[in-house]
Amino acid sequence: MRSLPRLLNFASFPTVVLAVWGSALLASPVILRADDRAWLEENGELIFHDAFEREETGNLAAAIGNGWNSATADRVPNLKQADLEDGILKIDSATKEAGHSAHIHHEAGFRDGGVIVRFRFPGLSERETLKLGFVDRETPGIHAGHLCYALLEPERITLMDWKTGVMNLDIRKRRQTYLDRKEALPPDLAELLAGKQVAVPWKADTEWHELVLVTEGDAMRLSLDGEPVARHRSPGFAHPVKRWFSFLVSSTVWIDDVKIYRVQ
Repeated sequence: MRSLPRLLNFASFPTVVLAVWGSALLASPVILRADDRAWLEENGELIFHDAFEREETGNLAAAIGNGWNSATADRVPNLKQADLEDGILKIDSATKEAGHSAHIHHEAGFRDGGVIVRFRFPGLSERETLKLGFVDRETPGIHAGHLCYALLEPERITLMDWKTGVMNLDIRKRRQTYLDRKEALPPDLAELLAGKQVAVPWKADTEWHELVLVTEGDAMRLSLDGEPVARHRSPGFAHPVKRWFSFLVSSTVWIDDVKIYRVQ
């Protein structure tokens, strides 16, 4: 398996506290843990597990079964965007036809906690990406309830606070004005949005990987194959109820196993 890039060597530290560099240096440190999988398993409650060992029942919103739903499947009922085969959820988004990336979600329900996901880019599309994170559609003022996500692209991984960033309705409306006019964002808005995310370099491949994504207080952390890869602090990560865990997939991704843990 290809080795993953290290930002820092955490191997000898069960828990460390360091400042985070993103677009700007945060005023206070973020807790970094050497093993977020162990943190979830030792401190959390396993509230959901799916190994996808079954057959799906069609193409519509609830076809995957086991409580999964889709915000986009019914837009294109004749196109299969999710297929269960040999214990693998194979997502093939009809992004163009549906006018939206495939959005597949499951109930979660925690303040602090996270997910363990085994995934693979199968190499069936030119540019395969995976966006996964948390949603709360019961909170007003946020477009579609999007709270926070991690985005895995071929060359980078980005952690994003959407609740107080691009999906905040006031910010979204102001930003869209400049996008519609194809103008650069004003400095204050650009600086605000830059502080809502952090990106780190990563080289995607077609191997299976274990991803751990957690929120703890106002921090979000992502690990791959047991190695801490990215972390960031932003107010939206501290949202009190992550009601849904969501995948947003614009092309092809395979998912082998999903576990959701509640720590608090």
